Amino acid sequence: MKNLTILLFSLLLISHSAYAKVIGQPVEYQHGDVALEGYIAYDDSIEGKRPGVIVAHEWTGLNDYSKSRAEQLAALGYVGFAIDMYGKGIQAKDHEEAKKYSGLHRSDRNFMRGRAKAALDTLKANPLVDTSKIAAIGYCFGGTTALEMARAGFDLKGVASFHGALDTPMFAQPGDIKAKILVLQGGADTFTLNGLPGFEDEMRKADADWKVVKFEGAVHSFTVPAAGNDPSKGRAYHADADKQSWEILKEFLRDVFK
Repeated sequence: MKNLTILLFSLLLISHSAYAKVIGQPVEYQHGDVALEGYIAYDDSIEGKRPGVIVAHEWTGLNDYSKSRAEQLAALGYVGFAIDMYGKGIQAKDHEEAKKYSGLHRSDRNFMRGRAKAALDTLKANPLVDTSKIAAIGYCFGGTTALEMARAGFDLKGVASFHGALDTPMFAQPGDIKAKILVLQGGADTFTLNGLPGFEDEMRKADADWKVVKFEGAVHSFTVPAAGNDPSKGRAYHADADKQSWEILKEFLRDVFK
């Protein structure tokens, strides 16, 4: 009888996992009069509310990469929301266009923060999300976006930046930052590393709860396979740093949501 009970329980688990599925779908929302379209992902086998995690995209715009990160977060039991900072359907076709689009945000941090806040409000309105447990992560330009959300004092449990620019013209003041901050930084990233001393000084003065992890030998875009494998170009994928940084992120999210 005991063996039969164990067998039935095992079959139930197998049956449950067979029905578990990560669902991904576009979500339209607005910032002022601008139409935006993000991508939300969740595991439909989970019942009830769960933490939500924003994924802010690279400087080219919302793409399959940030959507895949949202899906990875969904597989961990969160609602992943890959947000749109540029506008519905806008994708930079090259680095020059990406520089133009991202530059509009970098030169006006209030605008950047306002657009990110529209995404946060959209995620909070999702019935699957526990609004008391929301975090934001971002890659490159998205890392900068996530940090600006923390500096603005958004109601977030945690913020993580992967190879994002760390400088800002709008320094956080003591008491501004509510979120724990994690910076995952390439130790050989010539695009962003020079901003690290100023960032660390800002965080100390703001009395923030923050941590920086550097991956020696990793250059910019170390988590992005499409960046290629030639570090001499300044951007390149680094498999070990990608894997390690994701594991660190998972532990960070477990900590901030506990």
